[in-house]
Amino acid sequence: MTVKPDWLRVKAPQWERVGNVKEILRDLALNTVCEEASCPNIGECFNAGTATFLIMGPACTRACPYCDIDFEKKPKPLDPTEPARLAEAVRRMKLNHVVITSVNRDDLPDGGASQFVDCIEGIRAISPNTTIEVLIPDLCGNWEALELILQAQPEVLNHNTETVPRLYRRVRPQGNYDRTLELLERSRQLAPWIYTKSGIMVGLGESDEEIRQVMRNLRSVDCDILTIGQYLQPSQKHLKVDGFIHPDQFAAWKAFGEELGFLQVVSSPLTRSSYHAEQVRELMARYPRRRGQGE
Repeated sequence: MTVKPDWLRVKAPQWERVGNVKEILRDLALNTVCEEASCPNIGECFNAGTATFLIMGPACTRACPYCDIDFEKKPKPLDPTEPARLAEAVRRMKLNHVVITSVNRDDLPDGGASQFVDCIEGIRAISPNTTIEVLIPDLCGNWEALELILQAQPEVLNHNTETVPRLYRRVRPQGNYDRTLELLERSRQLAPWIYTKSGIMVGLGESDEEIRQVMRNLRSVDCDILTIGQYLQPSQKHLKVDGFIHPDQFAAWKAFGEELGFLQVVSSPLTRSSYHAEQVRELMARYPRRRGQGE
């Protein structure tokens, strides 16, 4: 495996705090994308008492060659107790902001939209002041399912673009670049008061101009928040890293994104789509929106 540069070294976590979060997750039998996808920031986020919850998993119906989540054609049925267990974890961890993501569940008619709704409602029932971000799959273009999620009123709707159009067939073979843009555009049209967000991985062979064009495309559908981070190969069986991008380039993309009008651009080698997601509360205070705004 390619040797990582100095700027990708991660500070060793304080395992006492990490262990406390892990204990809550194990007690409530919950999955986190932090663990399932081998995130390099797990120590920092668990130390801070935050986690990105992975629902409907841990197995996924897609086998994207960059992702470390297990693949299963026929995953287990949804667990009706999962939303209540997730809500209890949010309460125990005293989270101000929670991120809920999921595996792809192409086996379900609504792609799992109803489970997202139940999780949002469960959290709101016992932690009404916690802001909620959902990082959703493309739902196979089921726009009625998307509307169900939006009607549950998460503060942030995140759907990752992942890479540039030229690399979709290799990196995200069951995804569709235009469908991703359409999902974000429809979210803005259906619920303009909800902040929309997307993320890009770099280091897979894309060019600077290709990244900038994706950024322009995302702004053309009025996407609010963008994350850009370095792709890291989870194992030898996954896609190889084409190159490690220097922090100066990430800074240049951040500046370009701000010029384009994104409300927030988080761009650095270790950035992931939910890394420091709690900062969105500051963004919401700076750029407040209310339900019905823009209708």
